[in-house]
Amino acid sequence: MSTLNEQRWGGEFGEEYTMRNPLDMQAMDGLYMESYGVSRAMLNKEFLDSLNRSIKILEVGANVGMQLALLQKIGFESLYGVELNRKAIEISRSFTKNIDIIQGSALDIPFKDHFFDLVLTSGVLIHIPPSNIQQAISEIHRCTKRYIWGFEYYAPAYTDVVYRGKNDMLWKADFAKLYLDSFADVELVKEKELKYRSNENVDKMFLLKLKDKN
Repeated sequence: MSTLNEQRWGGEFGEEYTMRNPLDMQAMDGLYMESYGVSRAMLNKEFLDSLNRSIKILEVGANVGMQLALLQKIGFESLYGVELNRKAIEISRSFTKNIDIIQGSALDIPFKDHFFDLVLTSGVLIHIPPSNIQQAISEIHRCTKRYIWGFEYYAPAYTDVVYRGKNDMLWKADFAKLYLDSFADVELVKEKELKYRSNENVDKMFLLKLKDKN
């Protein structure tokens, strides 16, 4: 049974979000340049350039597949997404090519254990209520066999933020630390705080990996 939060994102509220956001890669990179002074393409290269382009990647909360398309552009070949909103998935089919996005929830990812080499979120954990966040990151941890990559709003402690006039829709936190505190087999590879050019808010990109087994 879906949560109230999932019902909102799977319905009209989620459709409005989809239509507000850039629907081409150049516009997305322009938004990042305006916000942080660095493009998403540059960040992708900084964090993932050393990884084999044949690895299997899943994005949780893929929306129309913009982030996956940017990864495809730099050579990644095996790309999948799960997304709550049907309208976003419909748009993804005309927007992307050879990227498989299916309907699914972060709370119950419809893939087998350790099916992917890397699982990512971008602006998704921030919209999952604190009461459900452990379930979501546990599902992400379950589905990866090597890497977890995230880009989320940052605050040192969980902070409720009013989002488009609504409470209980957005939270800032240190999500990298949440993973590290939750799973003994996860370690930090790299993290980077990105301050907004127009205000004092900060987002954080982080790459984690499962520790080598002795």
